[in-house]
Amino acid sequence: MIGYATIGTNDLDRAKDFYDAVLEPLGGRRTFANGERMQFYGSKETPGMIAISKPYDEQPATVGNGSMFGLPAATTDQVDAAHAAAIAAGATCDGPPGQRMPTFYGAYFRDLDGNKICVFKLG
Repeated sequence: MIGYATIGTNDLDRAKDFYDAVLEPLGGRRTFANGERMQFYGSKETPGMIAISKPYDEQPATVGNGSMFGLPAATTDQVDAAHAAAIAAGATCDGPPGQRMPTFYGAYFRDLDGNKICVFKLG
């Protein structure tokens, strides 16, 4: 039950291009923005949103140790496509697409700022 989660970035324009590519296979799109500091993404299929944002305190964005954002997919093909888009857009692979548990198919990558992201399909 999450309304939204925020992912820090040090280069908002570059992060927007990256997340445009990664979220497109999942049905994600830009929804609204908060000036030059934050961009929200959403989908008609899911109620939660994510935002990429320059930190409010104007200090550099840093990666949280142990932090990870999970993005749900409807199919394993969407997981594969989002992971491939992330890698093509400059992400580093942190675990290729595959079955992790009997009911969990996932792929992991680190975005351009080093944030860890998992795209997953349950079932």
